[in-house]
Amino acid sequence: MGMWIGRNRKARVTYGFDEIALVPGRMTINPNEVDITFRLPRKAAEPLELKIPILASAMDGVVDVGFAIAMNKLGGLAVLNLEGVQTRYKNPQEVLEKIVEASKSEITALLQRIYQEPIQQDLIAARVRQIKDAGVIAAVSSIPQRAAEFGRIAQEAGADVFVVQSTVSTVRHISSEYKSLDLEKFCREMRIPVIVGNTVGYDVTLEIMECGPAAVLVGVGPGAACTSRGVLGLGVPQVTATVDCAAARDAYFKKTSRYVPIITDGGMSKGGDVCKALACGADAAMVGSAFAKAQEAPGRGYHWGMATPHANLPRGTRIKVGATGSLKQILFGPAEVDDGSQNLVGAITTCMGNVGARNLPEFQQTEIIIAPSIRTEGKLFQTVQNVGMGTS
Repeated sequence: MGMWIGRNRKARVTYGFDEIALVPGRMTINPNEVDITFRLPRKAAEPLELKIPILASAMDGVVDVGFAIAMNKLGGLAVLNLEGVQTRYKNPQEVLEKIVEASKSEITALLQRIYQEPIQQDLIAARVRQIKDAGVIAAVSSIPQRAAEFGRIAQEAGADVFVVQSTVSTVRHISSEYKSLDLEKFCREMRIPVIVGNTVGYDVTLEIMECGPAAVLVGVGPGAACTSRGVLGLGVPQVTATVDCAAARDAYFKKTSRYVPIITDGGMSKGGDVCKALACGADAAMVGSAFAKAQEAPGRGYHWGMATPHANLPRGTRIKVGATGSLKQILFGPAEVDDGSQNLVGAITTCMGNVGARNLPEFQQTEIIIAPSIRTEGKLFQTVQNVGMGTS
């Protein structure tokens, strides 16, 4: 498997969203009659049901308390970052204002200073309670090193979902400087569902699933504001990563009869990207930059990655995406832009109807072709005029 890249060394050919296409089916279905429900397993309880298979990324320019409430009321789920400005500052709006107004030359240093402020544990509980007071699902995240501490606080405050998230997640993390998270113990002791990420490989996904998480996040470095692929040289294109991790999920289900959903995280800015992720085997998609464009987003048209403020090796940047419409427009339309970044749910249901898929499991069986010309074929005028599919 793979191709020779030099003497005694092979490399696999892998694929991203722009290199594949979905093939229309032999029958079509009314888009209003397809089922796109996403179910997140819970211990000794019925699964958490989301009307739409879309999560908003735990990034400070995307999710705050207000956004989390709005997203859940629209049928999705937004994850609040417990190591961001919302838990470091009692009045995060003042800090966000500084980030938005900073120049390109000073933004990274500013973010590094802002995120040096210690996390206040009372704010963790306060933010969770604010979300719960609105009568919606509360989902929060932290890195593995703080998960045991923050997970307990969030759970006691009423959180419904806890996400353990890092650039690369493995079960066997070696460190002499700090105590590594015992992932199996953590998943076992938490009463609420634990989502673990991020990963891109078959074997490591299997090992993570054996620890008992409710779901696994897939993706290393594809995010619009992430620079890990340039800084570290790490990453696997999302189509291949999703297919590999979906194969691990299916193998684990065959072995244990326990279905662990996978959530493709990052690299999807348009409806077509989300459709392809689901068709490649994802049970849901986690999106950042598309929601950073929402008028309700705290970044006010700006978006930055979680690793951007790293003190020694930043692996992200601040990008301007603009505020193009309301969150409801981005999810359900009506779309007022021509690039596919609005009405994501309409894109999913319409695509499913055209391939003849009645639900997400059937959508995951869609025929896929390698199609490097899918974005350029017949699109010369759009490219020249920078409209529609010609936009970068």
